[in-house]
Order: sequence, then structure tokens, then C-alpha cells
Amino acid sequence: MKEKIERFLKKKKKEINRIAELYPEEKSLLIDYDELEGYDRELAEELIRNPDEIISAFEDVLSGMNIPTIVENPKLHVRFHNLPREKGYSLMIRDITSDYIGKFMAIEGVVNRVSDILPKVSIARFYCNKCGELHDEVQPTRFLREPLFCKNCKRRDFRFVPDESEWTDVQRLQIQEPLELLEGGEEARQIEIWAEDDLTGRATAGDKITETGIMRLLPPRKKGSVYYKFHEANFIEGIEKEFEELEITKKEEREIKKLSKDPKLYDKVINSIAPSIYGYREIKEAIALQLFGGRGGKKLPDGTTVRPDLHILLIGEPGVAKSRILQYVTQIAPKSIYVTGKGTTGAGLTVAAERDEFAEGAWTLKAGALVLAGGGVACIDEFDKMSPEDRSAMHEALEQQTISVAKAGIVARFKANTAVLAASNPKFSRFDPYKPLAEQFDIPPTLLSRFDLIFPIRDVLDKELDKEIADHMLKMHKTGEEMKELEPEIPTDLLRKYIAYSRRNVHPVLSDDAAEKIKEYYVDLRSSGGETVKATPRQLEALIRLAEASAKVRLSDTVTVSDAERAIKLTDFVLREIAYDESTGQIDIDRIVTDHPKSTRDRIRVIETIIQELINESGDGMASSEDIIEEAKSRGIDRFRAEQILIELKTSRESRKSRGCNYL
Repeated sequence: MKEKIERFLKKKKKEINRIAELYPEEKSLLIDYDELEGYDRELAEELIRNPDEIISAFEDVLSGMNIPTIVENPKLHVRFHNLPREKGYSLMIRDITSDYIGKFMAIEGVVNRVSDILPKVSIARFYCNKCGELHDEVQPTRFLREPLFCKNCKRRDFRFVPDESEWTDVQRLQIQEPLELLEGGEEARQIEIWAEDDLTGRATAGDKITETGIMRLLPPRKKGSVYYKFHEANFIEGIEKEFEELEITKKEEREIKKLSKDPKLYDKVINSIAPSIYGYREIKEAIALQLFGGRGGKKLPDGTTVRPDLHILLIGEPGVAKSRILQYVTQIAPKSIYVTGKGTTGAGLTVAAERDEFAEGAWTLKAGALVLAGGGVACIDEFDKMSPEDRSAMHEALEQQTISVAKAGIVARFKANTAVLAASNPKFSRFDPYKPLAEQFDIPPTLLSRFDLIFPIRDVLDKELDKEIADHMLKMHKTGEEMKELEPEIPTDLLRKYIAYSRRNVHPVLSDDAAEKIKEYYVDLRSSGGETVKATPRQLEALIRLAEASAKVRLSDTVTVSDAERAIKLTDFVLREIAYDESTGQIDIDRIVTDHPKSTRDRIRVIETIIQELINESGDGMASSEDIIEEAKSRGIDRFRAEQILIELKTSRESRKSRGCNYL
């Protein structure tokens, strides 16, 4: 065996010399398993069966070679990667059983927790307290092991000397199964990875990695028969994040391309989104476009990345099927995660720094839903149930698609390239028909503005509509032909692969005509209505993303006028639902991003001016409510609106405290 290894390593002389030149920045010789198998299949198979023996033999031969380094006795490692992607070599975390104890294998997963890098003693130095004899003891486990007895005086009284011991860096990671490899509703399994020396610091929370190593067992703290498994890393390599890694056969690819030519493609895709839920065509169309997403990889000259992902918010009364829509999306989206506001904190959504046993009492970084669903969709139900502090943690994640952490001495930034589909209830559970719609959203305006599309869902009393919904729901409890009507027009498995194929292969570019169409709509939206703010650059970016997603549905590399029109139609529908100011008959984006539309703010300023004028004219520094209302009527503000503004001013005490005004 030794001779085989020597002959193999002699072929690596150039790589070994390079490591020697760069030592200690470079410490490891990386060997491709495929290359080793081509050299000697028996040796490669022995690595899988007896990794400790083979890796030790490789490192012994390597250390015995004449390596020119400036460091005496360099500590070099031999690491292996690129194991075959088949059972016995590469495993899902859920498939790692006791049969693989001590075996060499590769596992793939997403890092969801990372410990700090900690020192671990590798060779502990002890002095005998009786005779002073020196003892060096190799430390193969996490527990400090003393010599059995002094080789000089045979006593068992020792003193550990940390300063004279040899140490190495150690870091513990926790990885979970990639979401895209799970069926809808399956829970991702997890396993710990222990990394040492030059493998530490290679991964952070949210990274997708392939790790090759040996399955080990950790004894329980108290005596027992159940041990905990972990993986001792031999090598860790990052995988570039793909939206979808489903295998698509040639036959399926032909089927996908054929479907893309179907003249009823858009209707079929929309009708395949939550078909058991009646209606909501615009919402389903928006979700369909969200699943496909805009064109990724766009960077501005200053290095800023333009997000391709669409964020959608559903705000509806209880019982309007918001949760069912979200749950269905997690089944159809190739990569997704579902969380609820009740059980979610800012840490559960973004990244948390935690102190726990995982890191021997030190701090660890734990990735939340927006990091773990990177490249996919995060469905957040009961968005309104989260605290304001938790929701505010999402501002950076939604717009910049990064999450910055500066906690417990840890400063880091994580990618969160995730599309968000959130559902929320109105501020008082149900919409008040007598109040402006946007004022009833119990979400900060700064966070609302980061959603590309916001859909209010009202539970309206409509006898005919109620009959249609009831008929649709009753079909779910029948069999035969009626039940088939609720099946998606495109089978779920095919739609998943269609989306994956599009996200991976289609990168549409705006045509001149489409760009002109979007520009015309945006400029018209901005210019009409005088001083009212009807749109911002964020709406323009959303229009572009929607148009690009529309092109990706067709697997087209060009965004056409029809794609632009689809984006405009959907955007116009949403703006008229949430930003329509009945008093002016125009769209006012301020209804979303501020507490009041511009028309209301103008009326408030008029009332405040009237109050100040009446106070200045009075001898006692007071102004009566009736005088204020009468003067307001003469300036075009009706009694109802004037009374509402006075109530609001009195409640907020804005006029008294901020402006020194008083009124009766």
C-alpha cells in the first residue's frame, strides 16, 4: 500500500512544491477521487472503507518526502474531493445511518449555523507533579486525555501546560439538506460538521457546500447507549448557488420547449397556481411571474446589483385563503421555505448570533429563512403578527438582498437573494369601508414600499360570487370528472421543472419597443395629477422585473411589447386597488409610503393655517372648532373631512406641542 501511495504522490511533485513555497498559507494537497480511482481502483475503494488508515498513510508518505520549506516539520494534510454522485459515496443527510460509521463519504447541504473559530489542543503537554517528567499526549477527541501514569515514577498526578502544548483551530458547522431536493412539506434533516486547521472559515451561514469526510460518533454527556453523529471534515468546497438543480431529461426538455409554444401558455400557468382556490386571477398571475423572476446578474457601473426577485404582499381579511396560497407555492416552487409570523423572530427570518452548546458556549451565527431560501421563495404567513423590530430587520434583505450582522463581536454579511411572498391581516382584522385602504395596513410604510406588488383581499358579500365559490369548493369533496376540474392544467412536477429550466437558461433583454412602452407608462404616471406623487423609480424597476419574468414564461430571450403590457396591466391593477385617491380621482403613491395621501396632507396644512390665523385674531389665543370648520368650508374642505382632521390633530396633539396652537 505504501509503495502505491509513494508512486502516486511522486506524480504530484509540482503541486507539493507549490504548497511548500506557500506554506503556511497553503497546507493541503487536494486529490481528485476520480484521478485516484483511475490510478488504482483498489486503493480508492480502501479510502471509502478505511479512511483513517489511508489518509494517515498518505500524510505519512507526504511528510517523509523531501519538501523544501522554511519551516521545520511542516504539518501538511491530504484532502480528497469529487466523489461519485451515487449512493455509497455521496449521501443525503437523511440516509446517513449507523452503517456508515467510520466510512468516507460526501454530503451536500446548506450551512445554517456556524460557530466561532476556537482553539483545540492536538498534542497536550503534561508534567508529572511528583518527579517533573515531561509527557506529550495526542488528543484525538474533544475531551482532554491525561497519560495513564508517569513513565518515570508510575504516579498519576499531572499538570497540563497549555503554553507548551500544540494547538489547532477548530470550527463547528451545521448543515441542512438543500430545500430544492425535498418534496413539498418535507422537513430538512441536519448534521454537524467539524472542521479543523485550514478548513476553518471556509463557509458561512447560507453557503451551499459539498463536504467530504468521515462519520464519527459523539458519546452522550451522561452515560447512555445513544450516541450523536457528526462528520469530521476532510475537505469543504462551496457550490455556486443555483435556483434549481432538478435533473431534466432530454425528453422533459423537449416537452418543456413544446409547452413554451402553446398559445394558451399563460392561462395554463396561471390556472396551475393553487387551482383548488377559486378566483384571484391577478394574484395567481403575479405569483407565476414571481416564480420565474426577472433577469439576474445585472450590475450598475458603480457595482450596485439590481435585484431580479419580485416581492409580493397579500393583505386580506381572515378566511380568504391567503395561507393556502402560500402553502401551495411552497409545493410548486423548486426551492422554498414556509414560516409564520407567530413563531418567527428577526433571527428566524434573517441571521442570529446565539450562544449555545453547539459552539462550546461561544457565539454562533444561525441563518434564517431569507438566507436558507436563497435563490428561491420565502413564504411568510401572518406577517402582521411579527413585532415591528422583527419586520424592520427585513428592510436590507428585501431591497439589497443582503443581511448584515454586527452582534457579539461578529461582523458579517450574508446573501439573501430570495423572493418574498408574504401574507398579512388588516390592522383591525377586517377592512373598514369608510377609511382609506392603505391606512389600514399594519406594516411600516418603509417596508411596504419594498414590495413590488401589494394585493388587498376583501371578503365582499356577493350572492352570485358566493355561489360560485361554494360550487368550486364542493368539487373538492367529490370524485370523478368534477374532481379533475381542480387539477392543475400543467402537472406540478412538469411546472417545477419548467420554472427551473427557465431560471437556469433564459436571460431576457428589453427590446427597444418594450423599453419605450414601459417608459411612456411611467412618465405618464409621474406627470399626470399635478404635484401628486404617482410613481417612484421603485415602480419602474418593478415594471422591468415583471416584464422580464413574462418573457421567461415563454422561454424568450427578448422582452417584447406584449410582456411590457402584461407588466403594466398588473401594476395598474394593484395601484388602483391600493393607491387610488377617491377625493382626487387619481393614483397617489403617498398613500402607501406615508400615513396620508398628498390631498389629505394638503387639507391638514390648510386646517393648521386656519387655526393659526384664528388664534392670532382672537384675544385669548384660542380658536373654536366651529369657527375652524366654517372657515375650512369656505376654502373647499367639507365639514366631515374638517372634523376628521381636527380629531386627528387633537389626538396627536400635533398642533399644541409642535406649533403652539390651541383650539376649543
